[in-house]
Amino acid sequence: MASQTQPLHMLFFPFMAASHMIPMVDMAKLFAARGVKVTILTTPSNAETIKSAIESGHQAIALALIPFPSVAVGLPEGCENLSAVPTIELQNRFCRALATLRQPFDRVLIDLLPDCVVSDSFLPWTYEIAANYNMPRLVFHGTSHFSICISDSFDRHVPVVSLAPDGHECLIAPGLPHRIEMLRSQMPDLTGSGSDLPQLLAEEANLKSYGMVMNSFYEMEPEYVRHFQKVLDRKSWNVGPVSLYNKDTIEMRSRGHTSVVDVNNCLKWLDGKSSGSVVYIAFGTLGEMGMDQVREIALGLEASGRPFIWVVRNVDWLPEDYEDRVGDRGMVIRGWAPQVLILSHQAVGGMVTHCGWNTCLEGVSTGVPMVTWPFFEEHFFNERLIVELLGIGVSLGVKECAIKKERPVVDSAKIERAVNRLMSVGDEAEERRRRARELGEKAKRAIEEGGSSYIDVGNLIAELSCKRRPVHDKIPAVSP
Repeated sequence: MASQTQPLHMLFFPFMAASHMIPMVDMAKLFAARGVKVTILTTPSNAETIKSAIESGHQAIALALIPFPSVAVGLPEGCENLSAVPTIELQNRFCRALATLRQPFDRVLIDLLPDCVVSDSFLPWTYEIAANYNMPRLVFHGTSHFSICISDSFDRHVPVVSLAPDGHECLIAPGLPHRIEMLRSQMPDLTGSGSDLPQLLAEEANLKSYGMVMNSFYEMEPEYVRHFQKVLDRKSWNVGPVSLYNKDTIEMRSRGHTSVVDVNNCLKWLDGKSSGSVVYIAFGTLGEMGMDQVREIALGLEASGRPFIWVVRNVDWLPEDYEDRVGDRGMVIRGWAPQVLILSHQAVGGMVTHCGWNTCLEGVSTGVPMVTWPFFEEHFFNERLIVELLGIGVSLGVKECAIKKERPVVDSAKIERAVNRLMSVGDEAEERRRRARELGEKAKRAIEEGGSSYIDVGNLIAELSCKRRPVHDKIPAVSP
């Protein structure tokens, strides 16, 4: 039998995209800090990034590798991360390649014999393989309880439909703790394509799994944690915000990338700005902008007169002499930035975000109010949480859920107005800042000893420890 004096062994298997890998690595670090033996499974090309992140921490975490068939599925050699895949067609090939990892994953479980598997919701087939060895599979779902509850409401019920004054069709999600109203054009999928067999099988596997570990904290969405657990009757543990487990500059700068901007220069620039004066603009690893939109953002920031840090992928699309025109008032960062480190600086007083869950939570954790500019998927749900329920955001008023090539261009005047509204003085802006600061303090308390997330982590470790099986029970007589 496996000795019960040995530490619990958890295997983490993130989906290969920066927005999924970063929080799962943070999550692995927090469990390791609580005495759990942790192994992270990834592919060779992603190993260096993860290695850099785990070596910057203070816990011993093992790294295991699994081959990825890039060339076999028509991808460039070494292309093993969705964030580096340039087109929709190649992204589809990338996702199809995931199914080929079943056999190598099976061998990893036989070799490592973990007590449980924590795998991404995008890797549903890991449930069946883990179940063969009596290993509980926990699902990492990179979004909020709020978002999942809205999706479930629209899946289960016929929404109430009405027309907005501008002619847009509105849908009210039934059976939720609050009145949540969405435009039909903002919904991630109402075409029926979400009902295909692969997605149904994925949802079935996630429902059969032991439960979900959530990068969230109870105080941020209490009604929806209760709705998820009591009404939907699903198990979950809030263990976040996981970004807060990175305590020092070295840990913050190593999250998600092996090379970063000149951090010292960035911090020196921020040190020269007054408290709460800088607006930070970034749109995530998959939030690409077209040339026309990049130029409109540039002009809007210039017209606002506010100091800013802007993370831009393609600086060639900036207006001519733009950086000379804005001078020291603006800092343009090319490609990638240490986001949590920047948001944690006292000079940053607001941010413009695409409403990806990681960024929303990082803004909340650092007490920074937001301009919300959702793009696709659950971004519009997150916007409702930030703006309407939490009261810490200003909506840019985007009405269409669309990928890059279909996304309408938001003009510079609209961007300027939203930024100035966010960063202005006055009762409305001050109340928004007060709420953001208060929520940031609650986030910090949640992960501290005795906090809600700290307790959830301990409860999950205890529950999994009680479910441990003898080693010989994990391996069937004939491996499938």
